[in-house]
Amino acid sequence: MSAIRQQDFIDSIADALQFISYYHPEDYVQSLAAAYRREESPAAKDAMAQILTNSRMCALGKRPICQDTGIVVAFVRVGMEVRWEGVSMSIAEMVNAGVRQAYLDPDNVLRASIVADPAGRRKNTGDNTPAVVHFDIVPGNRIEVDVAAKGGGSENKSRFAMLNPSDDIVEWVVSQLPGMGAGWCPPGQLGIGIGGTAEKAMLLAKEALMQPIDMTELKARGARNRLEELRIEIYDRVNALGIGAQGLGGLTTVLDVKILDYPTHAASKPIALIPNCAATRHVHFMLDGSGVAQFVPPRIEDYPDVHWQPAQDARRVDLGRVTRADIAQWQPGETLLLSGKLLTGRDAAHKRIVDLLAKGEKLPVDVDFNGRFIYYVGPVDPVRDEVVGPAGPTTATRMDKFTETMLAQTGLIGMIGKAERGKVGLEAIKKHAAVYLMAIGGAAYLVSKAIRSAKVVAFADLGMEAIYEFDVQDMPVTVAVDTQGRSVHEIGPAEWKKRIGMIPLTQV
Repeated sequence: MSAIRQQDFIDSIADALQFISYYHPEDYVQSLAAAYRREESPAAKDAMAQILTNSRMCALGKRPICQDTGIVVAFVRVGMEVRWEGVSMSIAEMVNAGVRQAYLDPDNVLRASIVADPAGRRKNTGDNTPAVVHFDIVPGNRIEVDVAAKGGGSENKSRFAMLNPSDDIVEWVVSQLPGMGAGWCPPGQLGIGIGGTAEKAMLLAKEALMQPIDMTELKARGARNRLEELRIEIYDRVNALGIGAQGLGGLTTVLDVKILDYPTHAASKPIALIPNCAATRHVHFMLDGSGVAQFVPPRIEDYPDVHWQPAQDARRVDLGRVTRADIAQWQPGETLLLSGKLLTGRDAAHKRIVDLLAKGEKLPVDVDFNGRFIYYVGPVDPVRDEVVGPAGPTTATRMDKFTETMLAQTGLIGMIGKAERGKVGLEAIKKHAAVYLMAIGGAAYLVSKAIRSAKVVAFADLGMEAIYEFDVQDMPVTVAVDTQGRSVHEIGPAEWKKRIGMIPLTQV
């Protein structure tokens, strides 16, 4: 019988969360590196280079891969022969104590993203608790834990359906991807759950994402059962869509497809789809009474020899002098390097701004958007000599509902975010001859190195959603939507879907 100390469990959860905040799983890095080597789309290849460079930087600097340090999900399996020592908490309470310890660690502070009263005040809990905990009692004398930090951008793209027994699973999955857009930060993985009941299918899909990437090996040896056949077929069909890295168009949209199933009712065919993003973060550990879990970091020399640098022909932009005439010359897909001051703001700040304008009230004194750009970001707090922590973009479509008001009433001329814009956002951008620029999701630490100063200028009570003023130097972005409303997220995937259609799937 193993004796597990409560504090060993808490410390192991905390150490695991710190570990996955700055170390990608090795299988993800190697799989992405292989996709980078075979990618033919310049835009997608550049995006992958930023993600791989960011991954190495985070491993060296021990800072978060992504500014969205996720909602914690833990699968805990407790052996029936385990004996607890010094226990005063439930398993969920112990997990939450570990989350609190990890996210408030002063050496690598992680962003608190969890809000309580989700249908009401949505107040940030301040320490990223509570986690979502699933546990089971199993035979054995040890505890096994799978822990993940799941970003909101990918979680928001989850899908579920109750199919008819005769419906085609592959067709349903493939039909969902275009509507998911790029807000889930491809290239990543798809977790699929089939069977059981509605809640069981969703749980299976989430648990499937904890499995290692092995699609290359699977395709080399061939499928041995129906689920493996489904994995290969979905992988090939999804990549043939041409969505590509960050939705820019390219050969690789998914690195793997993982499926778990469970017996279901004869009248039912529940199916759940949950994507994992470029900031894939999960780890497995075991406790047997010998102490705190140990985590072995990857060797830096095993990282691919990829070191992103901006293209020599990138257009340099002075944010203090840029005009509407200037932005009218920018083309979809063009690389820009931004220097100067820009304001930030995401969901909560936009809601507050729009409410103030609706009442005829003035914006805070330091919030002047006239002729300026806004960056959709909620950064990590700085540590040591940083001016700001990792500060990558958040999903831009969530701001679409506010875009018409922002462009019509504030003098704003441009926005920076992640992934595509929706129909409402595109219409507003075209109407007001504004532009939308895209930064790479999954490259938050790399982006933060372009920020020379940062200060909160309004709505400090919103925490990470406050309005900051950043002073940036050579911040890399791509023109995603030009003043005519043309979107690289429509042009790129359409072009690459056509190109891939002329390539045998076995070569993609």
